[in-house]
Amino acid sequence: MSRIQTTFNRLQAAGKTALIPFITAGDPVPGLTLPLMRALVEGGADIIELGVPFSDPMADGPTIQRASERALQYGMSLRTVLAIVHEFRQTNVVTPVVLMGYANPIEAYGLQDFASDAAAMGVDGVLVVDYPPEECAEFTTLLHEKGIDPIFLLAPTSTEKRFAEVAKMGSGYIYYVSLKGVTGSAHLDLDDVIRRIPALREKVGMPVGVGFGIRDGVAAARIGSVADAVVIGSRIIEEIENGPAEEAPVRVRNFLRTIRRAMDGGHQQ
Repeated sequence: MSRIQTTFNRLQAAGKTALIPFITAGDPVPGLTLPLMRALVEGGADIIELGVPFSDPMADGPTIQRASERALQYGMSLRTVLAIVHEFRQTNVVTPVVLMGYANPIEAYGLQDFASDAAAMGVDGVLVVDYPPEECAEFTTLLHEKGIDPIFLLAPTSTEKRFAEVAKMGSGYIYYVSLKGVTGSAHLDLDDVIRRIPALREKVGMPVGVGFGIRDGVAAARIGSVADAVVIGSRIIEEIENGPAEEAPVRVRNFLRTIRRAMDGGHQQ
């Protein structure tokens, strides 16, 4: 059983929803990524999504784009990101780590080599934004062979055919994009998202995590009352930006604790 599945099973038994924060590896400086990952765990993270910096992050809003730009200025690469995960694993063998990024760096690395190295370094899941299921059968097979969960995006505009493809090829959890647009967008329709989740879960047959546009405890608690996981990214990057870099882990930990408390208090069993 994968670390991701083990985590969801444990949380379900406890009547809790997973909290999945996102940060970009190398932001604000490479030396702070490991302290930030540890701070996320201290703040209540159940799974960590670690962004792989990319020069053309088409699905990301301006906040995460800035994070990628800062990281790339320090020469962050996919190989460096894997090394950070490996270092994280020296002291934490429980918290799943999901790499989130784009196809280009993985293809430059080599699909087979990436799958092998990611497994060896302790990666649990991979979400490639621009790899729709119909275009990545080989990659998905390689990940499954190495015990890594391929995680896919679904959106309000996804077709029944896409639901079926994701249900067949994906594992771990589904990342449901809660609104049209890019990460960090506003105008999240909570009622619409909440209404869609039960049917979505039934169609894909795996946990559903909801992200894009969740910025505070109120929204996290409401989404968390029906979803299996709540994903928060842009709002955490803002915490990293809004103050001295060396204090970013403390700010992030304290912010995430407010989300965790709201979710735990608002969860409907």
